[in-house]
Amino acid sequence: MTQNAEKATIRVGRSPAHEAIEPSPSVPPSAPSSSIWRQPYLWLVVLAGAVVFNLLYAFPRYFSTDSANSRSILDPGVPVHYSLVVAHVITGNIAMITVFLQFWGWLRRNHPKVHRISGRVYIFGGALPSAALGVFTLIPLRADHQGSIGIVTMGVAWLATTITGLVMVRKGRYAEHRRWMAYSFALALGTTWGRILVGMFTIWPTMPLAISVIVELANWLGWVLNLVVAHWIIERMAKRRHNPDGTEVVTYPAPA
Repeated sequence: MTQNAEKATIRVGRSPAHEAIEPSPSVPPSAPSSSIWRQPYLWLVVLAGAVVFNLLYAFPRYFSTDSANSRSILDPGVPVHYSLVVAHVITGNIAMITVFLQFWGWLRRNHPKVHRISGRVYIFGGALPSAALGVFTLIPLRADHQGSIGIVTMGVAWLATTITGLVMVRKGRYAEHRRWMAYSFALALGTTWGRILVGMFTIWPTMPLAISVIVELANWLGWVLNLVVAHWIIERMAKRRHNPDGTEVVTYPAPA
């Protein structure tokens, strides 16, 4: 990760798409918008609230070594099942906290070293182990596989976007790195809205949906909606122009 903003330019022709991605020089930040919805710190506060919600929702149950507090149904034939759940919860919350640090613009601009270190912690201490634990150990051990397809799909996508973002930064392709990490961050926050959705429906006095339907919605809607929003923001920030030869040039600013 770098401190300077970069852009990626993609040329799209009438024939099959041909891409040429080029970093552009740093550009001064544009003047902040007066709209409240465009204020970055508003969304930083929302993100902080999501992080705190996750910490309060999941973390306290796993402070002790009592497996009876687990929200997941444990397999009595697998002694390490509870330990795997605890490891998943801890790494998942590490990912949430470091996502917050990655989005914090002031920290990124004024303390780039902290930003880079928190990015490594996010990848190696949060996203990759949390997603791998969920996909390869916890889902196969679940007693009730209701909603598992949605969770597995999210986990695989989380692994893929995070690894791709890591490969891009190792190659020095920073604009692409930031785009892929934006998708990774969206997936990291995917379970948050699912939990909120379940909470809303379960306290609804005249709940019109069966709990099985709610669980399925929760395990798909949160992360899919996050990805759609992340992609919409990236595309909305893009600048497009057409060359005389008919090719379209799309310039993507760094999503951060």
